Amino acid sequence: MTALLDIISRYARSHAVSDGPALTPIAGVAIARANAPSGLTHTISQPLVCLVLQGSKQVVTGTQVFDFTAGDSLLITADVPIVSQITKASVATPYLSLVLELQAGVIAELTAEMNAPHVWDLTPVRVHPTDAEVADAALRLMRLLDRPAALPVLQASLIREMHYWLLAGHHGADIRRLGWPDGHAQRVGRAVTLLRTEFARPVPIERLAAAAGMSPSSFHQHFRLITSLSPLQFQKQLRLIEARRLMQAEGMSASSAAFAVGYESVPQFTREYGRLFGRPPVRDTKAARGKARTAA
Repeated sequence: MTALLDIISRYARSHAVSDGPALTPIAGVAIARANAPSGLTHTISQPLVCLVLQGSKQVVTGTQVFDFTAGDSLLITADVPIVSQITKASVATPYLSLVLELQAGVIAELTAEMNAPHVWDLTPVRVHPTDAEVADAALRLMRLLDRPAALPVLQASLIREMHYWLLAGHHGADIRRLGWPDGHAQRVGRAVTLLRTEFARPVPIERLAAAAGMSPSSFHQHFRLITSLSPLQFQKQLRLIEARRLMQAEGMSASSAAFAVGYESVPQFTREYGRLFGRPPVRDTKAARGKARTAA
């Protein structure tokens, strides 16, 4: 994977914003970079695969802890809350990984063509060694960054090839359920899309269940099985994560951020924020800014 690391490292140096991610012109593909170990980051991840090329990271979901390093791939097959932390990185050898968002449509087509069996698995986060074929397809995809004329012609076929090798390798059984056209993961995914779009306003459970094509009771059960949260808890975390971004990245006050993400009570916002992030909003924001000044 040395050649892939070289390309990723060079692109990140040229395109990353300070110590952070580097977007690429390929839809659904990004490069993650960090020059130092990080604090805890809370997010609700979308289905993706992360190929780690340098450094180490830890991800926690529920009671499960995953440590992974160069040569490993992290797979997330559902919209689940995770707490992540980069554990090994430096200016000389930054943490670097290639992140590919998984495409349910491509997975469905390939699963049908491969005639692969359906396997129901309720483990949405896994870590495996990166398959050589996946790394090779990723290398050829990244080489297109230096050939902009070829990018629109060839990127779709290489992304499809990466999905194929993921399905054929260590991650295959875990990924397959994303491609079931009317499977529970797909149905819950439609409701998750609605929540991500309208998290700042009340969304009745009946509307979410209708989006998923389920009865309210069945929807509630399968939503929790797949995401590990109830719909209300999921929406609450979306609100709190966005409020944190508004305060730390855009300088918004705690009360303004609370109202912006749909809270009607600042004290309630403060309590729930502290439970999720370990500190009340003002202290958490001050700590983040202090860390940013130290790093600079």
